[in-house]
Amino acid sequence: MAQAAENGSGDAPTHTPQYTGGSGADRVFVLSKEGHPLMPCHPARARELLRKGRAVVVRQTPFAIRLKDRTLAQSAVDGVQLRIDPGSKGTGLALTDEKKETGGDGRVVAARRGLFSIELQHRGDQIHHTMGQRAGYRHRRRSAHCRYRTPRSNNRSVAQGWLPPSLRHRVDTTFSLANRLCRYAPVTEIHLERTTFDTHSMSAGRRLHGTDHAQGPLAGSTTRTYLHAKWNSACAYCGATGVPLNIDHVRPRSHGGSNRITNLVLACVPCNKAKDNRSVESFLAHHPDRLAKVLGQLKTPLRDAAAMNATQARLAEALETLGKPVHAWPGHLTMANRVTTGLSKTHTLDALAVGHLDHEGGDAIVRFPERVLIAKATGRGSYARTTPDRYGFPRLQRSRTKQHFGYFTGDLVRAVVPSGRWAGTWTGRISVRAMGQHSLSTTFGRFNVRHRNLRLLQRGDGYGYSTRPELIPPASPKNS
Repeated sequence: MAQAAENGSGDAPTHTPQYTGGSGADRVFVLSKEGHPLMPCHPARARELLRKGRAVVVRQTPFAIRLKDRTLAQSAVDGVQLRIDPGSKGTGLALTDEKKETGGDGRVVAARRGLFSIELQHRGDQIHHTMGQRAGYRHRRRSAHCRYRTPRSNNRSVAQGWLPPSLRHRVDTTFSLANRLCRYAPVTEIHLERTTFDTHSMSAGRRLHGTDHAQGPLAGSTTRTYLHAKWNSACAYCGATGVPLNIDHVRPRSHGGSNRITNLVLACVPCNKAKDNRSVESFLAHHPDRLAKVLGQLKTPLRDAAAMNATQARLAEALETLGKPVHAWPGHLTMANRVTTGLSKTHTLDALAVGHLDHEGGDAIVRFPERVLIAKATGRGSYARTTPDRYGFPRLQRSRTKQHFGYFTGDLVRAVVPSGRWAGTWTGRISVRAMGQHSLSTTFGRFNVRHRNLRLLQRGDGYGYSTRPELIPPASPKNS
């Protein structure tokens, strides 16, 4: 979340715009005098324009400048393509420039160059956890007959296209970054990888056909009957028979376990109470043979695949509202392009490989950005007015004021510390305090700084930014 720090002598920063490399990318966004997007330029060119006073800084991350002496009519804009590789945990976005070139044998081939890459890290799991925690608080208050509220009926209808908050977040954040890239780059078309996952075949571990695909493991049976037949009416943890048996979750629901049949076993009452919400690894640590037998039935979680199936159509509908042509491509084509080109497996390189490439005709990916901008979704704070205790009851009152001395938590600032251990010039994100002694987070640590020593660079937008080098294979076909 912190940006790179700049150690200095403590002198106040000049007012001349300087390119600080905030995005860490290979290209800088350029806007015309009227604010229309132009073709991205090299960072060295951006530094020259700022030094000569021909441009001003518009945004720090991703870094964008606006020209003061050139309009859109005076510029040649070829246009770029936005390619998106959606994912459950993260999404890759890449801006590419695809041009036709004439090869040595006279053939016209397409050369795709990567200009800018963003790896968006979702927080859907965090939202799912907090929603479940809130539901647990409410359930506990009802069961304890404290602040009782009658449970609402489970017959409420939802609007068409409704998604749970954790899934809607994945669509909204991807659309938000795509919209921002369309404002700062001349995007002419959007290429989206769209793949449907066969969760039934994934659960079975093999490709299913016909009636096998139409029927699940519980066809003609019930959950309890199926488990009694599978575990021979014995406790899965201790092997006891002839005793009352309960249905237990191997991965507890409180730790993200599901109700899939592969996550359910039979357990006697003592084992069920002793295990409680502990992990099965710790509960059966002294019985490795039983642990191996229980873990042998677990299957790969399907939560990520289900999330992708639920959000891809909504994402395509959202991207169409940007007014750009949206082209959907299957996932196997992306993998074929990446393998043929020899690229590594990352979200950003997958995004670069989205779309059609005629490899037999000579089409190729000739360049990709060496650094990737990581945008981690952090949110804009909480709407909660109180801090609850472990039982869900209010413990502390939260302040309703989020702005102090002109700053919000998450703002990108430049701090000039005149003296002390942290003397110098630093760039990072702040957590505001009511007394004006804000906390500044940098790559070298966190320290307090007075609000009068800060200068705002960019308002917090719900993301934390950092950079990483792109994963380059030993024998990369990269060609700059």
